[in-house]
Amino acid sequence: MPAGAPRGGRDATVTVEPAKTSIYLGTVSLAMPPFARQDGSYTTDYSAKVFPFFFFSEKGSISIEFSDDQLRQLRSGETVDFKGHARNTAGTPRRIEGRAVPDGSDPTHGKIKVRVWVSKRIELIFNTVFRFSGKE
Repeated sequence: MPAGAPRGGRDATVTVEPAKTSIYLGTVSLAMPPFARQDGSYTTDYSAKVFPFFFFSEKGSISIEFSDDQLRQLRSGETVDFKGHARNTAGTPRRIEGRAVPDGSDPTHGKIKVRVWVSKRIELIFNTVFRFSGKE
């Protein structure tokens, strides 16, 4: 496969369900269209809505580093830690870390915990589910 080409098959895309977390006097909702795999990473756009502080809401892009070895581990039922980064439309970077835990009966889906560092002192934690949505 040529460098830069997207990976095909069942691992080509992954869907992460929208998530919500609590903040002081409010909530943050995170929504992302399906992630597409390319060059060992899954990438997509995101939208974070802050309630009631709508002026803190933002959009941007997110990239999760996920190697072929990590995919094999996940497929064999192992929990996998990952890292990534995001950048909002204003250019502000966000550090990402997380953990994917496959369902014991079917490793094509499971639980995911994502930590997003908004600043040195503010960390948001989202718990949701993932599902590989690529076609064979």
